[in-house]
This record gives sequence, structure tokens and C-alpha cells, in this order.
Amino acid sequence: MLEELDGRVAVVTGAASGIGLAMSEAFLAEGMQVVLSDRDEATLDAQVERLADAGGSVSGVVCDVTDADAVVALANAAWDRHDAVHLLCNNAGVGPAGPMLQTTPAEWRWTFDVNVLGVAHGVTAFAPRMVDAGEGHIVNVASQAGVMTTGFLGMYCASKHAVVGLSEALYRELDPTPVGVSCLCPELVRTEIFDVGRLRPDWVDVHETTDATQAALGEMLDRRGIEPADVAARVVDAVRTGRFWVFTHDVTLEMSMVRFEDLRADRNPSIIG
Repeated sequence: MLEELDGRVAVVTGAASGIGLAMSEAFLAEGMQVVLSDRDEATLDAQVERLADAGGSVSGVVCDVTDADAVVALANAAWDRHDAVHLLCNNAGVGPAGPMLQTTPAEWRWTFDVNVLGVAHGVTAFAPRMVDAGEGHIVNVASQAGVMTTGFLGMYCASKHAVVGLSEALYRELDPTPVGVSCLCPELVRTEIFDVGRLRPDWVDVHETTDATQAALGEMLDRRGIEPADVAARVVDAVRTGRFWVFTHDVTLEMSMVRFEDLRADRNPSIIG
């Protein structure tokens, strides 16, 4: 547990917008020094400047989490600047949607490179140094899609299930150490997670209906999503109390239990609308 955050150092990936930016703002409000990281250099620079002008102790490091060497460079930059990292938030992610039968091999590779390997790279670059330092906490951002499935988000669900599994295993591995782990599983949050076109590399080919589907889901988030700041507040509390599961909606536990109810009843997976 990191009960006292004031004066500590946090590193957040995917920090230029959405939940990552909200977590960075929440950590700054707690008196932390924050290293913001993102692959979108222009937006990252603008946010770092804004937060610094408001009095925050911030710096920015451009980093593509799919590149293991770049994540190691991010860790080195954070330690060089602050001599410590107490909190790591592996937040960078993408939200591709649509039927699996309309996905492409390149889309699968990119999704898992960002959503799964991006988290793994953060863990392997930061966690050993945290253990050696004798304190720390890691927050891995999964999704409600990491504890339940739908027929429309198969590829995304698969990647976020991997993050949940990685996080649970990491929690057990680090249990004998002073480094804690939390797994954030938000439902609908007002972010740009479904605006994948702005981040998707040119080598990733997609189905002709993909962009329209993503736009429709983005509109739904705008209508129904909660504010990222609400999510960030839950993360701060989880870090302070050492809580592993971080849910943002009451429905998440209900939806996640459907699988276990099916298992107990020895029945095939229930169809979730």
C-alpha cells in the first residue's frame, strides 16, 4: 500500500487523454510528481505544459508501449529524473470493436501489441526496480471486458482478459514483496478509447465497416459514459488501500458472475445482450 502519496513519483502511460490524463491530474492533486507518457507527442506536450502552468510537478516522455526498448527508456528517464518510481499505471490501450469474423490478422497483432504487450513491457521494465527499492504499486488498466464477454467485442475482450490474467498472476508473484498490484476494470467512460483510427498504424488493415462501427460506439460513450475523473478517484483509493479489483460500475460484478453461475450450473455460456 502507498498510503502516503504526497511527494511520491508516478508514471502513467497513455497519459495525454482520457483515464490516463485524469489519473495524472488526480495524482498531482495528491502532491505527487508525475511522468506522463504517450505516443501522441503534440497532445502530450500540450497537456504537460498545461499541468505545469497550473503548478504541477510534471514531465513528459514520448513512448510507444509496443516497443519494449522504449518502455525501458521511459523507466530510465523516470529514475534519472526522480531517483525513484513509486506508482506505475499501465494505462495505454486501444478499443477495436466489431464481430471477430470481420477482423484481420494485422488488427489482432496490433491490438495485442498495445493492450497486452504494452502492459507486460511496463511490468518487466518497472517492477524489478520497484521490488529492489522496497516499495511501489502497479495499476494495470483492463476493462469490464476483461471479466465478461460479448459477441461484438471478441478481440478486445480477449486482450483485456489477458490483462486481467496477467495482473492476477503478478499480484500473486509480488505478494511476498512490498509492491502492490491493482487491476482497473472500467465500464463505459467518456474517453476516446473507440477512436482507434487516430492511432492505428498504416500496416493494420481493417474491415470496410470498422470505422463506422467505432464512430457509433464513440457516440455511445459520450452519451452514457461516466467522467474519467470519477475513475481516477477510485484508482487513488485503491492504491492507498491496496485493493486489487477496481470497478467503476455496480453492473461489472453482476456481469462477471454470469460465467461462474454458468460453470456452477454446468451449462454453456449465457448469451448476454
